[in-house]
Amino acid sequence: MQEDPAKTAPTGTQTLLRGLAVVQAVAAGARDLKDIARHIGTTRSTTHRLVSCLVDERYLRVVPQVGYLLGPKLIELGFQAREELPLVTLAGPYLDELSALTGDTIHLAIREGDEVLYLHKTPGRNGPEMRSRVGHRMPLARTGIGKALMLDDTPAEWQRLYETSLPVGGKSAFWPHHTEQTWAQFEQRMVEYVAGGYAFDLEDNEPSIRCVAAPVRDASRRIVAGISVASTVPYMPEEKMRELIPVIKDVTARLSAELGLKN
Repeated sequence: MQEDPAKTAPTGTQTLLRGLAVVQAVAAGARDLKDIARHIGTTRSTTHRLVSCLVDERYLRVVPQVGYLLGPKLIELGFQAREELPLVTLAGPYLDELSALTGDTIHLAIREGDEVLYLHKTPGRNGPEMRSRVGHRMPLARTGIGKALMLDDTPAEWQRLYETSLPVGGKSAFWPHHTEQTWAQFEQRMVEYVAGGYAFDLEDNEPSIRCVAAPVRDASRRIVAGISVASTVPYMPEEKMRELIPVIKDVTARLSAELGLKN
């Protein structure tokens, strides 16, 4: 049984804290009055009054043969909370943290159809400027951050995105001497990325540019964005890329938690 939070709270907040404790108990799986009372440490009569009020206000609902569940009001407030704090604003401290830590270029991007849309860029202090910019779009399969946004896709979707990303005539306008990786090579890399929860850009899109990326997920575990750390080859050897994997995964995990993702 959890300690009653109202025992240590000022008198005027006792009912509020107990009401919140009821919601948290139901979220944790308590389905009847006895179980809720056990979780929050109140009597059955007090628990009944709190639960009845929360049901009336739609913070909880009662489902026959199931019991108490979280109510529609919480869903409405959850969507409102997400909309009131734009992703770029919410991600800002995490992007700043990565920038200060690495000195490299930091990107935040989302998926729009078959493309990456860059929402934020913090230019790096290392090496020359790269051509990405806020509002810029690139094929998903050509960038590290795009591959991170593709991690939940099927192999068939990977292949479609790979094929649609190939340069016309097999040559990139930015990199005419570049040899494209085969579909088999691309698929093998994607399988490795899925297993590791990250993605690389190994000069796939722009000469001498490499990056490490990881996905950001929301409460439903859906990938909603990606973050990448990018730099030129002299500042981004493969050893450093490997070292950055746990760093960027930690940052995206903490941002995902802000969006409601539970471990």
